[in-house]
This record gives sequence, C-alpha cells and structure tokens, in this order.
Amino acid sequence: MKPPWTLLLLGLLLCTLSARAVSKPNFVLMMVDDLGIGDLGCYGNTTLKTPHIDRLAADGVKLTQHIAASPLCTPSRAAFLTGRYPIRSGMASYGRVGVYIISAVSGGLPKEEITFAKILKEQGYATALIGKWHLGLNCDHNTDHCHHPSSLGFDHFYGIPMTNLRDCQSGHGSIFYNIQNHIPYRDIGVALTALLVLHAKGLVLISRRLAVCLGVTLFMTIALFFLWVLTFPYFNCFLMRGHEVVEQPYASENLTQKMTKEATEFLERNSAKPFLLFFSFLQVHTALFASPAFRGQSQHGLYGDAVLEVDWSVGQIMKTLEQLKLKDNTLVYFTSDQGPHLEEISIHGEVHRGHNGIYKGGKSTNWEGGIRVPGILNWPGKLPGGKVIDEVTSNMDLFPSVVNLAGASIPSDRVQHAQVQLLDLQNKEDCKVRLGLFFTP
Repeated sequence: MKPPWTLLLLGLLLCTLSARAVSKPNFVLMMVDDLGIGDLGCYGNTTLKTPHIDRLAADGVKLTQHIAASPLCTPSRAAFLTGRYPIRSGMASYGRVGVYIISAVSGGLPKEEITFAKILKEQGYATALIGKWHLGLNCDHNTDHCHHPSSLGFDHFYGIPMTNLRDCQSGHGSIFYNIQNHIPYRDIGVALTALLVLHAKGLVLISRRLAVCLGVTLFMTIALFFLWVLTFPYFNCFLMRGHEVVEQPYASENLTQKMTKEATEFLERNSAKPFLLFFSFLQVHTALFASPAFRGQSQHGLYGDAVLEVDWSVGQIMKTLEQLKLKDNTLVYFTSDQGPHLEEISIHGEVHRGHNGIYKGGKSTNWEGGIRVPGILNWPGKLPGGKVIDEVTSNMDLFPSVVNLAGASIPSDRVQHAQVQLLDLQNKEDCKVRLGLFFTP
C-alpha cells in the first residue's frame, strides 16, 4: 500500500492584487557548497560574522526545517534544478561514487530533463549560471558538451564543470595521491623490489620471464601513478566561459572575486528584462581557499575565512540589485547544497570543517546534519521581514515556486515531486501565497 501524499503548506504574506498585474519577477538563487546551517549568525552562530546573509534573513523569511534532497553535491543539485528526486534523472548512485570526480567521463544530467532555467528561458528570461556545475559535461568522452549548462537552459555559464578538489590547488595534496594511505601500494612496491633484488643476487630463483614481467609491472605502476597525480590538475581543473576553456588549471585564490564580478556584470547587462541568476559558490568545499583580503580574518581558520568571503559576495550581489533598483522585483534565495563537510584535514594536519549546530553528522551522511541546510527567501514588499517558518521544506520546492511565479506551468509529462497550487492572490483578507507541495512515493 502506497503511503499517503504529504501536503506541506508554506504560508508567506504577499501584498499584491494579481500576479498578472505585476511584471515578471527576477530571480537570484545563491547556493553555497557544503555550508553548515550552524555557520551563519542568523542560525545562531556567535563566532562567525555574516552580516549580509543575516540581513537577508532579517528582512525576509528564514526556513528552519529546510532539507536538501541528498547529502552529496551531484544528486542534490540535480534535484534542485528539476524539482525531482535525483533517482528520477539517473543522478543517484547505490554502492558507487555518488558524484562526478573526473571531467572526461561520459554522463550527466540528461538534456531531456526540464530545469527551471529551461522553462524561464522559454518565458523570455536571461539565464546564467556562475560557479560550480558538477552535473556532467560530455556524452561520449569527447567535446560534444551535451551535458553542459547551455543544454539545460543557461544562456551564460562562467565557472567549473566539476567541483573544487584538493588536486586543483597547490599545497593541498591530491585525493588520489592520498589513496595510497588506504591500500598496501607501498608494501607491494617494496615486496616486488625486494624480490627482484634477491633474484639478482641469486638468493631467490625466479624464471627470467617472470622477473621481466615483475620489473615491467613495478615500473608501469609507479610511472602511471605519478603521471596521474601530475596531470590530474591540468585535465580536471579548468574554468570555462560558455563552451570555451579560459583557464587551465585555474587558480582558486581570487576565484570568488572573479565570479562575483561576473555575476554583477550579468545583472547590469540584463537589468532591463527579466533574469534568472544561479550563483553556485565553489566555497566552502574542500580544498578550502580564500582571497588574500579574507585570509586570517576569522576565528575558524581557512574555513571561517571562506565563509566570510561568501558573505561579502552576497553583499555585493545585493548592493548591485539595490543600485539597479531591482530589489523590489527580485526574489532572492540563499541555501547550501547539503550539510558541511567534516573531512577536511590539510597536509599540515589542520582540521577545518563546518558547523551543524545541534544536528548530528554532515555531508555524505544521512544523519540530519547531512541534509539540513539553511534556507532564506528575500523579496522586499512581497515577503514579510523577520518571518520564521518551521514547516518542513525542501530545496526541490524552489522549482515549482520559480516556475509559477514566472507565469509558466509545471511539466505534466513526468513525475514531479513538488507541485504548486495556483497562487491565491485574490484573497485580500489574508493575502497569502499558498504553495501546496506534494511529494509522491
């Protein structure tokens, strides 16, 4: 017997007469990578200063029970963009690596999937993705770019197709190099070398053919291993603008500065028409980085410095909207793709990780800390300031909300886990937007 559908009501005050009487709203959606719900002042942190994000919450709506669709980047982002559980689009895994870690592999979010960017583009919106994609690039190990953001509705892309790995930064070591700490690679190498030495001295009898095979195997193992470690950053760590690679490998130190500039320029170019900006931060994913202006400025090491830089970037985005006089017609959303990573240990032994407050676990775990994320909605004059909502919500809910507010319809040719009822904007007594969120099994 199927479990009953769950109806979640999210009531937000909205003082307007009719959706049709208002021009199409703009959307600025900001997603931080691996940010903990306890890392923000508006969620109770007293040792990290996040004034710009805190102001978003103070002037808008804070969601206290906001849930990511997955505790891993790739499936969580697929769900966010499509409003569907990631298994529906094939972006979930059981018993294998759950995210993309090599840019050359085939596969990604199918271009047949309907993202909110695709729908808004059809509605005349200018659409942009700045930052991290992490949903595949090519279909056939070549450069067909069939899973590129442009195939999923984004007119403009400036960012990285993968995720920010230690391999992409000098001085952090390689995740693949560190694998040797978990397998007997050194022992095997020492054993093979010792066996060949003993054979050469006549202490161990090995056929000439076997000795040659052992020697070639040892040489190839060492050569291929170090070739992989040395070339991985070049082939996997590159920055793109559209379909063009503009930096390879990229330098992460000032990358948030560059992406913030790219985002504000997009807003300026498209201020005269409706737009959708998805700013997908590389921070605060491991390996951690921060621009020189933010290094050493927090009490929480490089992780805290990265959070401060994210907060600065949010402030720049909001400042640009205000200068362009677009704040009153722009819905701003702020969240994280999942709970904070708990695994970051630098090559010097320093431990940097996010904070989940009272929640157990973190990224890659199904404990509450792995999927509980911050959720802030800000829309002056449309959403109330200082509103706190304790109903359970999901970052998948943004898909139907954005689509409906843009005047479009939810796709009817596929299972859609989040469905939105018609906006009840005619009821002047309570003036509510009723978002009826249905989740099917």
